[in-house]
Amino acid sequence: MKNLIALSALLVVACAAFAADGGPVRPRYVVLPPHGGNNNSAPAASLQEWTGTLLSGTTFHMVGTDPSTTNTTTTINVYVIPVNICVTVSGKKTCFDPKTKQSNGASAITNVANSPIFQNLDYVQTGTDIGNTQYEDAFQRSNFWSDVMTNTNYHVLLKPILLPEVTLNVPTAYGTISTDFGVTAANVDINYLDGQIGIGLPKLKQITPASLALIMTYDTYLTEGGCCIGGYHSANGAQTYSEFTYAAPGSGGIIPFSADVSALSHELGEWLDDPLTPTQNNSPCGPLEVGDPLENEKGTLHNYGDYTYTLNGFTYHLQDLATMHYFGQSPDTVNGGNWTFQGQTGQLPGYSQPIGECTYGS
Repeated sequence: MKNLIALSALLVVACAAFAADGGPVRPRYVVLPPHGGNNNSAPAASLQEWTGTLLSGTTFHMVGTDPSTTNTTTTINVYVIPVNICVTVSGKKTCFDPKTKQSNGASAITNVANSPIFQNLDYVQTGTDIGNTQYEDAFQRSNFWSDVMTNTNYHVLLKPILLPEVTLNVPTAYGTISTDFGVTAANVDINYLDGQIGIGLPKLKQITPASLALIMTYDTYLTEGGCCIGGYHSANGAQTYSEFTYAAPGSGGIIPFSADVSALSHELGEWLDDPLTPTQNNSPCGPLEVGDPLENEKGTLHNYGDYTYTLNGFTYHLQDLATMHYFGQSPDTVNGGNWTFQGQTGQLPGYSQPIGECTYGS
């Protein structure tokens, strides 16, 4: 009970607090507009995508192949780039290192590689066995279940490739240290970090537009008019990329916003359905940002929309994602006609009305 009271108090404080840049502290994710490409020297390649159409006539682009006409597996290389964020405050340098050991004795980097994002679990959603697969693939299979239940070999799988860690010394004008959601965290300006990513990615010649570049930070929240951004995705020319933070439990064991792979599950779900290449998707309720509608769920059961999965002795937090049914798909192909992957219904904690088409934004 003490932990529950502490969590409730922390959420109230977080909502009322203000970040170092003058804006409010609130949990959120963002998407940055695509940038003009500066990776012209990269080998010619393209991300495997397919095109569909909503009843409204809106055309969308998603990663993989068309589940209604193909029965195949698409595997995308995901280059994981751990970034050790170092911030200097009052002459003292503090680093937030993805190599930090976690409660199971493994580093945060190892936990990401061993998580349900990249390893298989059996997903039974609202009575339907979606398959023994990765979390994002299970979500997408559920999205197009009326097709996938026939085309059972349909998958979009992610192959992690770990690259050497990079250390980034953040100038004092762009970084500070704060306590957010019970976590001592670096606060780094998102536009500064995104600029550094734009400079660094073209130097990694093994990363091509056929793959995803995934930047991993540790206990680091991004700021833009306030804290706290847990992750984002964008594109540099044809090269899609994403950034996420792995937040470890805070003081008293409080599970923070962007806990372990929660932000990663959010961002990869959105990259899968809204990769921003070659054009931004749209729907009756905006871009197919499938994680955004559920990120503000409150309470101790599924705070921030997170569901827990235990794999290899570690409990991971993965965010629920809004389905194509939520975004106005017709005819509906989603498993059970569910609004969310986890099959949530009714008025979710933190929201003022029952969940329905476009009710919680995008």
